[in-house]
Amino acid sequence: MAFKLFLLLEKLLMILPKSVRKSFFSGLGSIAYHISSRYRNISFINLNFIFGDTISQKEKEEITKYSFKNLLFNFMHLMELRKMSKEDLLKKITVSNLDVVNQVNAQNRTIIYVTPHYSAWEFGGASIGLVDKPLNAVFRKLKNGIYQDWMLSSRGVFGNKSLEKTNVLKPLIKLIRNKESVALVIDSSMNQREGVEINFLGKVTRQTATPAYLARKYNAAIIPVTIRTDDDENYTLMFFDEIKVAKTDNEKEDILNATQAQADWLSKLITNEPKFWFWIHRRWKSEHPHIYNK
Repeated sequence: MAFKLFLLLEKLLMILPKSVRKSFFSGLGSIAYHISSRYRNISFINLNFIFGDTISQKEKEEITKYSFKNLLFNFMHLMELRKMSKEDLLKKITVSNLDVVNQVNAQNRTIIYVTPHYSAWEFGGASIGLVDKPLNAVFRKLKNGIYQDWMLSSRGVFGNKSLEKTNVLKPLIKLIRNKESVALVIDSSMNQREGVEINFLGKVTRQTATPAYLARKYNAAIIPVTIRTDDDENYTLMFFDEIKVAKTDNEKEDILNATQAQADWLSKLITNEPKFWFWIHRRWKSEHPHIYNK
């Protein structure tokens, strides 16, 4: 029953003009900021942990408010993708540094895209599949299976496919051998059994080593990619230069160095424009749990 009501709301919102729909979700984001003390405090904890007093409390509040609003905008984008044509989406997107993608494709190498929860990530994933090959993107299973199906169908409207994170390595290997593009999110929290220990935003934490492992073993190219906006209407899809993975006699060190390079790229991206990152999750809960127990 609840999902049917949600679909009814979706239908109503998609009938309304874009400006009204955008105002609705912006308002929801503002309400969520004020009533969700738990996630508001998580954002402040993260920002204090990373930036300390180098940015003001007012800046931290503005970043946190935008994180709530941006989460709701990404939810709105999932709705909009279901009604968009490829041409509609591409009109919103300016592409930066596509040459790096073309160069790798000319070499007949598979691309492993690494990306964060940053700005309009739902539009970002959809648009990558339009300017290059369709993506096979890894996702973390949701508790609500009905909403998950709805979300994945939105992400797949232009041919992208989704792979659940559990036991995903063998399917990824098969895709890479078949020269199909894959995408992995690299900014999610990980437990002590996952990933490798790296320095992210000046703090020790863990990050998935899967992109580096696969790139090294199968001569694939790691290309960082993200998206940003100045007005929440027009977007720039930004491809970055390939992160090379060495192939020496020390496989462990090669993988660690390439994983750290990904963390360095993301750290610089977030430091330059912190408001776009998704601050309302406990990124450092495994290595620094004490900061969330205050």
